Formats: sequence, C-alpha cells, structure tokens
Amino acid sequence: MQRRQFIQSAFSGATFLAVPATARSFCQQSADYSKLDEILSRSVLKRDLFDVPIIIDTLELLRYQNNFICRVRSSDGSEGLSISNNMQMVSLYPIFINRLQPFFINKDARDLDELVNGVYVFQSNYKLQNLALWVPLATIEFAILDLLGRIAGKSLGELIGDIHARKVAVYQANNYRGKTAEESIELIVKQVEETKAKALKFKVGGRMSNNADDPPGRTEKLIPLVRKAFGGDMVIYADANGSYTADEAIRIGRLMEDYEFDFYEEPVPFDWYEETKEVADALSIPIAGGEQEPSLHNFRWLIGNRALDIVQPDIFYFGGMIRTMKVALMAHAFGLPCVPHISGSGLGYLYMMHFVSAIPNAGPYHEFKGFNMELPFECATSSLTSENGIVSVPTGPGLGIEIDPDFIQKHRAINVQNL
Repeated sequence: MQRRQFIQSAFSGATFLAVPATARSFCQQSADYSKLDEILSRSVLKRDLFDVPIIIDTLELLRYQNNFICRVRSSDGSEGLSISNNMQMVSLYPIFINRLQPFFINKDARDLDELVNGVYVFQSNYKLQNLALWVPLATIEFAILDLLGRIAGKSLGELIGDIHARKVAVYQANNYRGKTAEESIELIVKQVEETKAKALKFKVGGRMSNNADDPPGRTEKLIPLVRKAFGGDMVIYADANGSYTADEAIRIGRLMEDYEFDFYEEPVPFDWYEETKEVADALSIPIAGGEQEPSLHNFRWLIGNRALDIVQPDIFYFGGMIRTMKVALMAHAFGLPCVPHISGSGLGYLYMMHFVSAIPNAGPYHEFKGFNMELPFECATSSLTSENGIVSVPTGPGLGIEIDPDFIQKHRAINVQNL
C-alpha cells in the first residue's frame, strides 16, 4: 500500500493530511509546532467525573515470584490494582519504591495529569527517563485509573477519551529471528490459523544489528514467502527493530513495496531521527515507529517533521495512558494513525485495548500475542480471546476484570527495608 493511501484510509476526520516536508515553509513549520504545543498543554483525564477529592492514602508494590501488582487505596477505602510489565519490573522495582512511591502519597488522584508531570521532576527523576522511569510510572498510573474507574463506574477508556470502538481487530505478532525463512513461515502460518487474524507482523533483520541478518539471507527469502503463503488479501507488516542503516533500510523497504506490504516498523535505530525521516521520504510504504521513544518532545519532532506515518508509543515504555494519549492526539491532528506497541507478560494487551478504544485515530489492526493465562482473573464482559481476529474490550468499571483474591494474597509488599 502506498504511504499516503495508508494514512488516508486508516481513519477519517483528521484536521489535515501530512504533506512532504520539502513543501513546508518555516512559517508553516512554526504554525505546526504551535498546534502540537497546544495539544500537549491539554489535560487528558476527565476530572469533571469526580465531585470530591480522591486522596491517595496508600500506594504499594506487591511481589510474588516475578509477578508485580500495584495496589492503590484512597482515604475513603476505594481500591485500584494494576499488573506491571513484569519482564521489566523485575529490574526496576527499586525505582518504584525509592523514587516514585513517596511522591503520590496524600495527593488527589483527580490531578493525575499534574501528578504525571510532577513526578518527572521529583528527586530529578527526569535523569532516569526511559524504561527505568516510565515502566514504574505506568504501573502506578494504571492502578490509579483502575481506582478512578471503579469510583466513577467508567472503563479506563472512558476516563481518558470518548469510546470509538468496543472491539479491536488484531494483528498476529511473532518473533522467529534465528530461524530460517522456511522454519519461520511454517510457524507464522500456524499462529495465524489459531487466531484467525486478518493481519500479521513478522521480524526482519537482526535487531539493532548494523545490517546483519539473523540468520544470513533470511529476510530477503522471507518477504516473498510471507506474501505467497497468505495471498493478496492479508495485511502484512514487517518490523526491523532498528536493524539497518538508512541505505540498507531503503533497499529492504523497496523489496517490501514489491510485495505490497502495509507498513515497515523501525527500519533504522529508534534514536536515528534524521535517518528515520530519510527512509520515510524515500519510500512509499508507510513507516512506523515510536516503541522505544521516551520523550513527548521527540514525538513532537517526529510528527511535526513527517518522519513517521504511523506512531507506535508503548503505553508501558512511555509512562502510561496520559502521556500516550497526547502522542495519539498530536498524530491525529496531522492525519496520522496510532498503533500502540505493547509487549511483556501480565495484562499489557488489556491496557492497550482500553487505550485503543478511546483514541480517534486508531489504526486498522493492533498488536496481539495473547494473555498470560497463568494470571488468574475473570472478565464478565469479554472472552479476551481473538475470535476471527477480533477481541472485545471489557466494559466493566476500571480495567474491567477481577483478579483472583487468593492470588493477590500470595504477594508481599516491597518496602525500603526488604528491597
């Protein structure tokens, strides 16, 4: 699919469509940045849903083996829970305890936008910006949103936006680097058969590998094999995880164009901003990125300079739904879809689906690898499984699930003394 065709077909009603940067004057760029800055200044949480202060009385991080639960309680006894990105939190929980937890005690949860901004500078936490700060913060934010949702009788999506969809179409994601093209395609076909997804994403390159493939020759064999296996109706995305220099990324991207792939994710290392734009300008296939991006201001540059066609902030890696919604709304103003990234164990896909339900510019398909079924919970309003490539978003208050109390009781609170 051509780059601009994808953007125009992904959703309708955006303020204006992206135009090549070469056609933009300095005055236009200044106006664009002013528009983005106005969006960044807006609050996200619907504070008017709450008439009285909701004071955070306790905020705990609970651990059982390598599972981490955040539990927040307000002074009136209400409670909210979140499951962290356990893959990352196993290394980052001291930051939660020492650098973030103290900030939130006795604060009004209705001020969540200001709290997210305030904790960034508390104890100079901005020096930790990236996964180290944002995963613990997202864990706290999700628990607070669950608390607020239960109090207001609203889902997470209803707290941060208007509900645009109750069902999310998913793409089947996988990672078979290290296997041959033939082995990879066999496994990809099997996965898609199980989920009935109408879109898929697979890995190319070697991951931040300076043009090395894994194994050598895999990517150029696999690109045509995927299209041949699934035919012309399947939506196909490819993720390079920053594998290439700009020249090689363009060469591989043109091969994807030959086989009518639908987007090309992170063709060069994530912090190569000029090279990302160079690749985007050279190719017609839409360029996606933002999974590793930690900065709102950098997203402002990527969007304002048309370096991306699809924004992919990760709601854990980027610090939660408040910050991620600002990225989605900046992209929406420029006619770009948002396809948030998510990974890790726990309930990440559930948070992602709530977020997607509330944004006006959701892409047509969203990442799905299934839930951690070892985590005991019940959901009364959704099976949380892919049914013909569609997953229903829970409609209950807060996160919309109930975690098994016996499982929660197995956890013990982490504090400064038992770090």
